[in-house]
Amino acid sequence: MAVRGKSINLFLMDGKADGRIKCTLANWTGIAYKIPRTDIDLCRDREDLKQSGVYFLLGVSDETGENIVYIGQAGERKNGEGILYRLQEHKRNPDKDYWTEAVVFTTANNSFGPTEISYLEHRFCKLAKDAKRYKVKNGNDPTPGHITEEKECELEEFIEYAQLIMGTLGHKVFIPLQGTVMAEDDNPLSIAVEQELHLKHSKIKASGKRTSDGFVVLKGSQVAVTESKSCPGTIRNLRQKYAEKISADGKLTEDIGFSSPSAAAGFVSYSSVNGLIAWVSDDGKTLKDLENNSLTEEIAYV
Repeated sequence: MAVRGKSINLFLMDGKADGRIKCTLANWTGIAYKIPRTDIDLCRDREDLKQSGVYFLLGVSDETGENIVYIGQAGERKNGEGILYRLQEHKRNPDKDYWTEAVVFTTANNSFGPTEISYLEHRFCKLAKDAKRYKVKNGNDPTPGHITEEKECELEEFIEYAQLIMGTLGHKVFIPLQGTVMAEDDNPLSIAVEQELHLKHSKIKASGKRTSDGFVVLKGSQVAVTESKSCPGTIRNLRQKYAEKISADGKLTEDIGFSSPSAAAGFVSYSSVNGLIAWVSDDGKTLKDLENNSLTEEIAYV
């Protein structure tokens, strides 16, 4: 089945790209807001932010440089305060000084009750943890609550739209490191991305995949334990950053994403490497060959 496009309406509330953004979709009752931390107080007149909903606090760790997200829920209170009140509480909390902006999901008809927001918080936390893009700061796993199968289907549809919007707003919280897999017959360009590659190295067995935002080295890959003389400082920094994800026997305990194939190859080999020729397929084709072939196929495909 051909992939269908989607139209998303982004309203720049302050007339600038780095200000508040309201996001809606056709035939969807949901509303999303992207709000910089410094602009939280500007939202006091937004009635829909006084409702129930789910919110994300997003930032970067000063210590590790990791992306961080905290996922919470806010119920509408008797005094008319809901999501906005919770965001203001977090802004005053010194233990949550890492976040720089919030993304909020609510509805146009204020249809979320305690059961719905508990389910959404639970599912969003699980999806974020499974994607392994962001460090999820929630101390406890939220409970899903008890909902009917009809309500579950309705909320899962809401979640699908929320995932799409979150990525559109610049946060890949729900997108796995290996990306979304597309059937090979849908687009010849997907072949080079989906194919698992191996590092061309006599002593190291490592595998990975090209992704839309770089390259991911897969869990279980072996890495060199000794630094080479040609190892640049950037690779040393990456080794220090992901040291906890390398086991005592030199294997990765989880997938790790890098900005480029060369950074990934350098991390694995502990040296300076050209990733376009270091990563090869089972039949010996380099990543460069695969991408060139895909480009040729794209021209024929069009």
